[in-house]
Amino acid sequence: MIEKLRKLKERFEAVSAQLSRTDAMDDLAAWKELVREHAALEEIVQEFDAYMQDLAERDGCRELLNEKLDPEMKQLVQEELDSREASLLCREETLKTLLLPKDENDDKNVILEIRAGTGGDEASLFGADLLRMYLRYAERHGYKVEILSENMTELGGVKEIVLSLSGRHGVYSRLKFESGVHRVQRVPETESQGRIHTSAATVAVLPEVDDVQIEIRDSDLRIDTYRSSGAGGQHVNKTSSAIRITHLPTGIVVACQNERSQLQNKEQAMRMLKSKLYEHFASQQHAELADKKKSLVGSGDRSERIRTYNFPQSRVTDHRIGLTLYKLEAFLDGDMDELIDALIVADRAAQLAGEQED
Repeated sequence: MIEKLRKLKERFEAVSAQLSRTDAMDDLAAWKELVREHAALEEIVQEFDAYMQDLAERDGCRELLNEKLDPEMKQLVQEELDSREASLLCREETLKTLLLPKDENDDKNVILEIRAGTGGDEASLFGADLLRMYLRYAERHGYKVEILSENMTELGGVKEIVLSLSGRHGVYSRLKFESGVHRVQRVPETESQGRIHTSAATVAVLPEVDDVQIEIRDSDLRIDTYRSSGAGGQHVNKTSSAIRITHLPTGIVVACQNERSQLQNKEQAMRMLKSKLYEHFASQQHAELADKKKSLVGSGDRSERIRTYNFPQSRVTDHRIGLTLYKLEAFLDGDMDELIDALIVADRAAQLAGEQED
């Protein structure tokens, strides 16, 4: 591990030197890649430096103990030695975690979909609650939100909505564990006898991919136009601006009607299609590995029930890690970080356990 860390530090110093050159920004794409690599290496190099400092001080304490010391001084050195050894153990575990392979999509922006599941109007209203939750979370973290497609009910519920969330600090790394079935237990406003109903909504979080990552041939697409069904006044009634794109080899279908022009709707639909295709092909490539090493926090399959929101008990339970928080109102107001952090820690622990097995 030490040798690997030394090589990473050498690379960090080389990247730092390249970034300090006066012509570093002449090639903007290369500069951005260097900045990204520098940021990825910085934390692990700082931790490695602290580890090596602890190591030197521990060895210094051991050498002192071999010398003739008065009892009081010997006790002080022994206490310092014990402190350094404890620190080394802690830093070693941190370094093992930092050396784990990074998810190549962690730094990407996301396409987030919410769809009402079983439960009729109540499921759609719960979908609206989830939408507000993610919007509030995005606001807390400074993410930019763009609605790509929406289909709402007359009561303000969500039948289906697709968002783009973008930000400076790894949106996908924070939201990737949200994919799956979210279940709600509460008494609907229309329930006269006070009975608790259970309904569900499905969330899918996809990394938003670049053009260079996924190639789409025009011959593989069927593009249909139709009139928008939502609000929009006379414009909706007179023009067929909505776009539906079918990727013929996979059968994946996306649609967009939010923009006023056909061209804008097509651009948004293509963004959604690229992310869906990326997920489709990536899941095929990793299916065998996923079967062998399924993460502790679940497969990310949108058919998997991941969380329950229980209103009578004001609790949120994540079934993948068995964590229950009794702060439902705050959670639905976007205060999600405690649970998201726990999911990230659980995923890292599962990866470490897998590394040790290998």
